[in-house]
Amino acid sequence: QLQASGGGLVQAGGSLRLSCTISGRALSSYAMGWFRQAPGKGREFVAGISYAGRTIDYTDSVKGRFTISRDDAKNTLYLQMNSLRPEDTAVYYCAATHSIWGMAGTAPTPPPSDQYVHWGQGTQVTVSS
Repeated sequence: QLQASGGGLVQAGGSLRLSCTISGRALSSYAMGWFRQAPGKGREFVAGISYAGRTIDYTDSVKGRFTISRDDAKNTLYLQMNSLRPEDTAVYYCAATHSIWGMAGTAPTPPPSDQYVHWGQGTQVTVSS
């Protein structure tokens, strides 16, 4: 249901844009997130975007370099990654959650990974030094 694409090999300082397309459902029905998993490490939250893009959150290491966005009309989630570093090398996953966050009266930050109900297959990002 979630198809991630856009990964590849890039030199340090370069850019990539990841896309995640949802099928069979409407993207607008979910809050979305990007996660990554480097070799030998656990899955790490990268960026989250609430329903309708009202609120966005990033892990500290990507703030100012990565931008998450969504186009509900195209059923597509994006992650623009600039100024890439070798430590950004990982498999990147998009994920969907029904959790309501980032709105008045709700949690200000995205939920943990176990509250995401749909996951993409992952796309490899490799940054060479």
